Amino acid sequence: MRITLLCVGKTDDAYYTALIDKFQQRLKHYVPFTMVTIPDVKNTKHLSTGQQKVKEGEAIMRQLSPSDQVILLDEKGKEYRSVEFAAYLNKLMVGSVQQLVFVVGGPYGFDDALYQRANGKISLSKLTFSHQMVRLFFVEQLYRAFSILKREPYHHE
Repeated sequence: MRITLLCVGKTDDAYYTALIDKFQQRLKHYVPFTMVTIPDVKNTKHLSTGQQKVKEGEAIMRQLSPSDQVILLDEKGKEYRSVEFAAYLNKLMVGSVQQLVFVVGGPYGFDDALYQRANGKISLSKLTFSHQMVRLFFVEQLYRAFSILKREPYHHE
């Protein structure tokens, strides 16, 4: 299985970038992982929220293949404990998912077309985080999940 984290907008803060890179390097020991950044939509002050979501959605859809298993990181998604998330990933691997794509949308969420295309939604928390923090939390949780599956000492439960 290959995993991609698809994100709208870049991470500006060097501190977050360094930590994200650290977990990306660790993930290479477990799974082919890539992070793809889609540029922010330009001239948004002349667009409604809905129009902005449509434009972001179109850019995201261009990155997806028909065979991709797409999971939206969405506030209305299912919440997992770390051990449960590891079991979820394991189920997908056993189920022969070849390409798993997690998507972090723009500031207003996802367009309806993406909700229809998605195979599922997960939430990292009921709290709201910046998109930069979501990326960091997600790659850390992905690393944690694989360390749980390999029974390595990173996770203490």
